[in-house]
Amino acid sequence: MKCLKAVLSKCYNNGWLSTKFWLTVQIKVDKKVKPGAKQNDLNVLLSLLDTSTFIGLRDAVAILTLYKTGVRIHTLGQIRESHIIFANNSLNLEGSIMKNHKNLKLPLDDQLIELYRVLIDQNEKIRTYYKQDNDFLFITQRGTTINTKSTNNAISKQLSKYAKRYDLPNINAHAIRRAYAKSLFDKGANIALISKALGHSNLAVTTQYLDLEVDEVAENLRDFL
Repeated sequence: MKCLKAVLSKCYNNGWLSTKFWLTVQIKVDKKVKPGAKQNDLNVLLSLLDTSTFIGLRDAVAILTLYKTGVRIHTLGQIRESHIIFANNSLNLEGSIMKNHKNLKLPLDDQLIELYRVLIDQNEKIRTYYKQDNDFLFITQRGTTINTKSTNNAISKQLSKYAKRYDLPNINAHAIRRAYAKSLFDKGANIALISKALGHSNLAVTTQYLDLEVDEVAENLRDFL
């Protein structure tokens, strides 16, 4: 397209064309939809992690948090222990750590709540030993905070390492977030609700996350006939 535009511009400059009609031409290219992580691959990964170690426990809880809440990796690193409301099993995220700058409240199941209790207990022991002062849910093995300003933080690097070590394709934070969206859809949640949970401002983005197969679309539409 750039070559064609260059030729047309030359023709215009030589007076062979009266207008630059090509400037209004827009070409839409379909984006390749990245698939979400497969639940079976996530189950395999979780079964391989040694949760008797701090890093193994932390990473397992991080993976489950990504899969069961759909938060972005950038937000994950900024979750504080105070964001967890144990009284009603919920995660209350402030707009300051969200991409869309809006507060978000998400439900948590009993498994995550119990794992958070265990992780927080281990966090406290590590911070005390290394004399660190913070209340982040996900910290390093020396009690310091992970790089919350980068999407390529400690958790993201661990996921890449696990994907290579265990030969698990498509294991990364964004793929797990997509898996969360697909899981909600499969359980009957409507797209508007899923969009809110993901913090999307555009429903079109949410539909891309779902990556529905042709047969799946047909089956879902059949329910409305």
